[in-house]
Amino acid sequence: MTNERVAVVRAELEDLQGRICAALEDADGAGRFRADELSGRSGGVSRPRVLEGGEVLERAGVNFSHTFGAALPPAATQARPEMAGASYTAVSVSLIVHPRNPYAPTSHANFRFFQATPPEGEAVWWFGGGFDLTPYYGFEEDAVHWHRTAKAACDPHGQELYPRFKAQCDAYFFLKHRDEPRGIGGLFFDDWNAGGFEVAHALWKDVAEHFLPAYLPILARRKGQPFGERERAFQLMRRGRYVEFNLIQDRGTLFGLQAGGRAESILVSLPPLVAWRYDAVPAAGSPEAALYTDFLRPRDWAAGG
Repeated sequence: MTNERVAVVRAELEDLQGRICAALEDADGAGRFRADELSGRSGGVSRPRVLEGGEVLERAGVNFSHTFGAALPPAATQARPEMAGASYTAVSVSLIVHPRNPYAPTSHANFRFFQATPPEGEAVWWFGGGFDLTPYYGFEEDAVHWHRTAKAACDPHGQELYPRFKAQCDAYFFLKHRDEPRGIGGLFFDDWNAGGFEVAHALWKDVAEHFLPAYLPILARRKGQPFGERERAFQLMRRGRYVEFNLIQDRGTLFGLQAGGRAESILVSLPPLVAWRYDAVPAAGSPEAALYTDFLRPRDWAAGG
């Protein structure tokens, strides 16, 4: 049964990778994903797909991986210390979209399934995943749509799940050293096996299926909006926050590197161009300042903000 579960989830993730890549190519209109296939050291496989230099997407990465290991890396056992030393298999799709237009937000998503067997004991499994949005210029209609779509993914499985997963997302994607959120959040859950495999799997699958309906309408609205050097400079500066989070705090990045994954595939999540400006403070009342005052703070977006 355990191998059957992995096979089912793997097939779903491979299909999801293909559909997301096709949808993003269509949104870009010109760019195409480069597809690679790499064999893992322990018999696994990695299939990174990367689009760079598109008309709309400056970089997008949609990576599928199936990994095996003799011992879970430390990043995977922070919440499960009793699983230290367990052998494991993990399947996942992780994606990042960095649009060229500063008015179009960056988006990230990850959908994963772990199965681990401790040195003494039976195999255990869990799902994880979610999606989050990182705007550079805030638009309330985008934030409301994003969170209402996230809520729609959760509600059929329990009215309590969206506020729980939203709060976990807000807490996780928070730059502690900056004391600020990375973006406006979304959904985040990990170590999830509530209700048994069928119940947990159904929730996880619904969250995965709601990523494209959440993101594509926002990208379509913003990808052609006129911008200038000022907006581009602010976008590149804010992208620096994204880099800081991924390299300092992100458990997915740490897991991939600790598991011996290919650095090129793991670090494709970083934006291709980025800037750091010393003590950059937006002018009061500016659209740039509004990102901090109006969007980078907890709000009940699903209720209209």
